[in-house]
Amino acid sequence: MKQLCTAVKNILIEESNVQYVFAPVTIVGDLHGQLWDLKELFMVGGSPPNTNYLFLGDYVDRGHYSVEVITLLTCLKLQYPERVTLLRGNHESRQTTTVYGFYAECVRKYGNPAVWSYFVEMFDYLNIAAVISGKFLCVHGGLSPNFQTLDQLRVLDRFQEIPHDGPLADLMWSDPDPEQSGFAVSVRGVGYTFGEDVLQRFLELNGVDSLIRAHQLCMDGYQTLFKNQLATVWSAPNYCGRMGNVAAILEIDDQLNWHFNSFLAAPESESQKESSSLPNYFM
Repeated sequence: MKQLCTAVKNILIEESNVQYVFAPVTIVGDLHGQLWDLKELFMVGGSPPNTNYLFLGDYVDRGHYSVEVITLLTCLKLQYPERVTLLRGNHESRQTTTVYGFYAECVRKYGNPAVWSYFVEMFDYLNIAAVISGKFLCVHGGLSPNFQTLDQLRVLDRFQEIPHDGPLADLMWSDPDPEQSGFAVSVRGVGYTFGEDVLQRFLELNGVDSLIRAHQLCMDGYQTLFKNQLATVWSAPNYCGRMGNVAAILEIDDQLNWHFNSFLAAPESESQKESSSLPNYFM
């Protein structure tokens, strides 16, 4: 596991804060350790490298198989570095993973926190944003009064723990709010909420058409706001085994048309299997 994380860090360090990705590409929202639903997602959207994937973060915590989910994605990044892009989410941090399950899961499955430390060190290297074919900006959370341009994001020091405030924190934690204008302090306690006026100014200033993000549970698997200039993608069906929500992925074709592809949770017999019974990707 240490060798795996080190190898992927060596790939990520050569990539940009704002990674350029070419369409066609399939965008994936929060996964949160739901391994069998990730397997279902690949059945719906296709498996790498046949499908180009951009993951928007929150791979770990809450679900029972965070170790397996992040291990699989790390292996796919190592095997297909040009076909798999991994953005950082607010849960890819030391502080959050010690509270919401990933740390405890690593200790339970490995007997000590070493594997957790290897992964959280790798999290510091993940991209913080991506631009698809010059038209779509992708982040985990949202916008911030602490940055106005993509060039400001390109020069951020991303190789660190996510701080409590500032542009890096806001990228991971902020949310859109259709009922407001401007920025407001988020009820999450970190980041901001922002209105349509903020989004339009940012898009115009940076020459992109839309913002695509994750971070918020959507009962239909996705939500569009602000005249379809903002899309939220959620890819963890029946979140935490009790929300009953549908999941979705966002497929962008080579003509830059987008389509939400929805799917349900994996059958209960699959989702309840022990973690020692791994999908074929591990065999």
